[in-house]
Amino acid sequence: MRLVHRAAEGAISIVYPPSCIACGNATGTPHAFCAACWSSIGFIERPFCERLGTPFAVDLGVPLLSPAAIADPPVFERARAVARYDEVARKLVHRLKYGDRLELARGLGALMARSGGELLATADVIVPVPLHRWRLWRRRYNQAMALAKVISDESGIACDPFLLVRVKGTRPQVGLTRAQRGENLQGAFKTPPEARARLKGKRVLLIDDVLTTGATSNAAARALLRGGAAAVDVLVFARVVQD
Repeated sequence: MRLVHRAAEGAISIVYPPSCIACGNATGTPHAFCAACWSSIGFIERPFCERLGTPFAVDLGVPLLSPAAIADPPVFERARAVARYDEVARKLVHRLKYGDRLELARGLGALMARSGGELLATADVIVPVPLHRWRLWRRRYNQAMALAKVISDESGIACDPFLLVRVKGTRPQVGLTRAQRGENLQGAFKTPPEARARLKGKRVLLIDDVLTTGATSNAAARALLRGGAAAVDVLVFARVVQD
């Protein structure tokens, strides 16, 4: 079966040569970046805050927490991101989220699986941040679920999208302050009663496309912990970094 799949991919590549998922220029492999786009992505690597995953300018050689993580600890334990939410990352997320470019999830999810290896090593189950049913109906797919499926396939860790549901329709977070984002998401998520036995005692890896202030991740993590999860970590493709 694998040979048939590879043969089909080879035939497709002849008709549709692989191209960069960011700019469309030719690449050697599908679902990848060209050299120029790769070099322009603001990848996040150590040193960074052990809780929030925000990069530090100086490496002091020991694990550290950022002032933000100390002053206002998140509900989740750890967050990690592939890259800063810069021009290239923003373009990719926007295409995946609003442009019906679901094929982008394969490349972005593979990068997330590599960047999130530390979190995947301790995760029991992968859970995507859910959309409210009306937003899912309008958009027709959940980009977090598409990413979670790739990460599950890459890591071998089960994905269970039914451990968390969005029960409250919220207005878009864009343009809201940190306080407004938190208020907007209050009571937005819950764990269904029938799912609590599967969630109890599990370490959850929560998947989303972007982390901005952490309001969505905190609200989702709070619902999972109330539902019986032992701990929640967060993995996203891009995160906003205040320089």
